[in-house]
Amino acid sequence: MAKPTGPANASIAVDAMGSDLGPGEVIAGVALVLENLKDPPERFIIVGDEAVLKNHLEEEGLANHPQIQTYHASEVIQMDEKPLKSLKAKKDSSMVRAIELVKEGEAQVVLSCGNTGSLMAGGTLKLRTIPGISRPALGAIIPNQSSHWVLIDAGANPNPSPENMVGNAILGKNYCKVALGIENPRVGLVSIGTEESKGTDFIVETHELLKKVEEIVNYQGPIEGTQLFNNTVDVAVCDGFVGNVLLKTCEGLLETLVNFLKSELTADPVRKIGAFISQGAFKTMKSQLSPERYSGAPLLGLNGDVLKAHGSSNRHAIEGALEIATKFIQQDIDYLIRDDVTRSVALLNGPVKIQK
Repeated sequence: MAKPTGPANASIAVDAMGSDLGPGEVIAGVALVLENLKDPPERFIIVGDEAVLKNHLEEEGLANHPQIQTYHASEVIQMDEKPLKSLKAKKDSSMVRAIELVKEGEAQVVLSCGNTGSLMAGGTLKLRTIPGISRPALGAIIPNQSSHWVLIDAGANPNPSPENMVGNAILGKNYCKVALGIENPRVGLVSIGTEESKGTDFIVETHELLKKVEEIVNYQGPIEGTQLFNNTVDVAVCDGFVGNVLLKTCEGLLETLVNFLKSELTADPVRKIGAFISQGAFKTMKSQLSPERYSGAPLLGLNGDVLKAHGSSNRHAIEGALEIATKFIQQDIDYLIRDDVTRSVALLNGPVKIQK
């Protein structure tokens, strides 16, 4: 499959209305990208109430910026609304309109801090999956001591088939390659041991399929939980149920450790002195563990890219998510995924032509 040239008019559609912190913080994140990123996209389409957007754009000095365009949407999907009901009831919501911009080819990526269920449902229903990928998957980047790794699926599909898991491996590999810059990521299958016979029938069958495409996804075999943070693999593949439990556990454990360190290091004057002396090490640790650098979790495998940022994302987290969105466009992650799907289908089922 010959690699096409990148989009002639690379654009990111930004749902400005879904954030817990308000559209001002989202627009401030866009301003940071334009200020700090060496090669930003040609256009940001800011979607939301135009009267509200205008005020915030003026505050950030972006009212007449040549790379900023606004798109009016009169409604907002709230965090507590049911996904399918909200999509049907609020067709002029900022989230729906932003997704439609990708569907219509006006943008290549949509970023939203809004209702996760609505974003995943809307992205799946309107954009549909890439041929050869029957279910999308949610990716998450998690830090370890020396680098970062990708967890997939982090919650989109809790009951996949083994074939879906092969798709997850392809999606995770290419997300890792684009977002983390690892040319040939090592992929492992989350299990209860490294032996091939361990795990449920589902895990064993998935393992056998992954071995057939190991040259495509650089499959390393089954891994157990203790290996997730010791740089054994760059991508950990699992079903959405296990992945979501792992993700929430990691987030909770990190918060607990940070709070514990703060409490213990300020317990008495001697410890405070030690903490002051060690502040360089703590700054390095904070930088490595910061959620802002890789705050956008993509719903991968669709005909267009959908990035979900935390509802409470500040401007720096928005900046980090938009940087990932920019990499998606510049490196054409959709092409990379389609190419791997074509080759994996050929290995599993014989040659099948998948159209771009």
